[in-house]
Amino acid sequence: MAPAGQISSPEGQKSSHTPLNERILSSMTRKSDAAHPWHDLEIGPGAPIIFNCVVEISRGSKVKYELDKKTGLIKVDRILYSSVVYPHNYGFIPRTLCEDSDPMDVLVIMQGEKDDKIIAVCADDPEYRHYTDIKELPPHRLMEIRRFFEDYKKNENKEVAVDDFLPAKEAYDAIERSMTLYSDYIVESLRR
Repeated sequence: MAPAGQISSPEGQKSSHTPLNERILSSMTRKSDAAHPWHDLEIGPGAPIIFNCVVEISRGSKVKYELDKKTGLIKVDRILYSSVVYPHNYGFIPRTLCEDSDPMDVLVIMQGEKDDKIIAVCADDPEYRHYTDIKELPPHRLMEIRRFFEDYKKNENKEVAVDDFLPAKEAYDAIERSMTLYSDYIVESLRR
């Protein structure tokens, strides 16, 4: 078998082709029609109350995917060490930025550095769309969500502090702050 990045001919001769990783990286510098999910997707005209989100991780997954901010690719970050799985779809809100330098996280309910998480309902889901505030969710659902965030990094010897669940108004304010941070970030990036 050829080492990673090299192609062997049937006779075992090394090919003169550029290694795959170099070809991929080289292609990223060329103009392409591919959209970057963080920068090119709209947050939506109803933000911060109704917004678009990018789902990186499906409900029930043990695989933690994360946006590669440079390329826009969704890549495997790690496999959760403990027996927990993501209780709902999980991702981020485009065109937002938090104090941890990542887009605003969102946990979508449907059939240190500050790292806010927004708990949202899918506007098109008939089972959940009528919820407008966290206090309307069943207490057991909130306990499951809290427990997930307390446990999902435990076996990596990382501690996660889960503060109180705040009302919808606080979530809207957090999204607006992250939209402003993102705008400032982009303007500063363009100045460089």
